[in-house]
Amino acid sequence: MSVKRIDKISNFTTEIKPFIMRILKYLFLLLLLSLVALSIFVATQKGNFTVERSKIINSPKSSVFNYVNDYKNWRDWNSLAVEDSLINITYSKNTIGKGSSCSWNGKQGDGDLQTINIKENDSILQTMNFNGNSANVSMSFKDTLGKTKVSWKAKGRMGFLFKVLTAFNGGAEKIFGSMFEKSLANLDKKLDYEINTYSVKVNGLVNNPEVFYLAQTFTSKFSKISKNSGIVITKVTNFCKKNNITISGKPFVIYHTYDTANELTKMSVCIPIKDPIFLVEGSDISSEKLPSFQAVKTTLTGDYSHTNKALDKTMEYLRTNYLSADTTFSHIEIYTIGKNEINNPSKWITEIYLPIRPKAVPKPTVIATQATEEINPKPKVEKEIPSEF
Repeated sequence: MSVKRIDKISNFTTEIKPFIMRILKYLFLLLLLSLVALSIFVATQKGNFTVERSKIINSPKSSVFNYVNDYKNWRDWNSLAVEDSLINITYSKNTIGKGSSCSWNGKQGDGDLQTINIKENDSILQTMNFNGNSANVSMSFKDTLGKTKVSWKAKGRMGFLFKVLTAFNGGAEKIFGSMFEKSLANLDKKLDYEINTYSVKVNGLVNNPEVFYLAQTFTSKFSKISKNSGIVITKVTNFCKKNNITISGKPFVIYHTYDTANELTKMSVCIPIKDPIFLVEGSDISSEKLPSFQAVKTTLTGDYSHTNKALDKTMEYLRTNYLSADTTFSHIEIYTIGKNEINNPSKWITEIYLPIRPKAVPKPTVIATQATEEINPKPKVEKEIPSEF
């Protein structure tokens, strides 16, 4: 290549270099202005948001409330968890009711949720933090002819980065609204199977052996039986562990009275123990013995909301077989497989024992005579010696 040609190329490069630098400078300024404009646009967007969605769930109100009120079920219906198989969820020690909480980290971000108040079978109030956003969350439950209308509302404030995200994705209404809609659809589908899949089998007459147990007795509304039972079972179980008391079976409940008209029951939540023990007077936990008794056994497989159906079938069995219920107590429920063993209500197994009166055996007629009385004198009646138990 000639020296003259090289000089021309060198001169051209020298002349065009300032032009290229000016273009790059303008592009940089344009980008900077765009970022500033975007920042101003985002900053002027409303940080507050309110999102609400509702859906009719094909399950009874008490069942829906109890299911949603337990964070252990959150993984099975909340869209954040359902759509992320690798999500990591951490639960508080108590996962039910006021004070319970969970936190998570997954592909859609990190967050935490805490229950700050509940109104039994009516509403749940929570606080949520998610990817820099904070919100007060409420869920209300209304009965609709055996089904449940669930209304889910979030009212909060967005962080800057979430404002940027919502600016290009339809806003908080669309993003949170979509999460709510998917979650409620999951809840309906899950509960439609889990709550409404059940079976009742009347096993027939059985003889129940005597059992020693620790218990706490109280009066409860039907709607609070599941919650109260869970609390007391945990309390008595921990008492046994703390005092090295051997547990010898599954927890059970003795229903002393069962008022279906007022939906009220007097009940004892019991933990069976191997040997009888003596407790200090004044303790709210008592040590008792349940004598052996004859009963009609019925097995309910499914959610506890079907208990009354199982009791109805048991009473029908009594009528068909000319048996009479013993009114010493209403019935006993043994939680063979419950929520502590498995999270799916459709797989819970509850054994129900309804006590019956033994059929009276007619006594033979005896014509007493003076001769027989002399030959067979009446035996002396001994005073009963009280047992130490």
